[in-house]
Amino acid sequence: MRVMVFMIANEDSENAAPPTPEAFEAMERYTEELVKAGILVAGAGLKPSSEAKRIACEGPGRTVMDGPFTETRELIAGFSIWKVKDMDEAVAWAKRCPNPMSGRNVIEIRPFFEAEDMAEALSTDAQTREKLGVA
Repeated sequence: MRVMVFMIANEDSENAAPPTPEAFEAMERYTEELVKAGILVAGAGLKPSSEAKRIACEGPGRTVMDGPFTETRELIAGFSIWKVKDMDEAVAWAKRCPNPMSGRNVIEIRPFFEAEDMAEALSTDAQTREKLGVA
């Protein structure tokens, strides 16, 4: 099972406050553990929403909005993709995550749609699956 793990933004991440050296070292050690366990597929921190854009789509129209965006509890400060056996394993690993930023930190875990989840909607043609990004 693949999951996307989101670190939800807070005031520090939106102000581009760097982590303390101790927090950075703790996150490095944690990331190394994920790699050694074969869990981590990819991951990165994200710049604050002041450097972001949003594109609203309605019918054929597109509206571009510049950041910053005000609802920090709805923003993502970083992400990683994990390969785990089930959601329980993902939760166990997430509970071990050190706090990367001061204050309250929130982690969200969401499973990917896998090919078998989309079986009825997809043909058995592998090219169709690749076009949709379903692995």
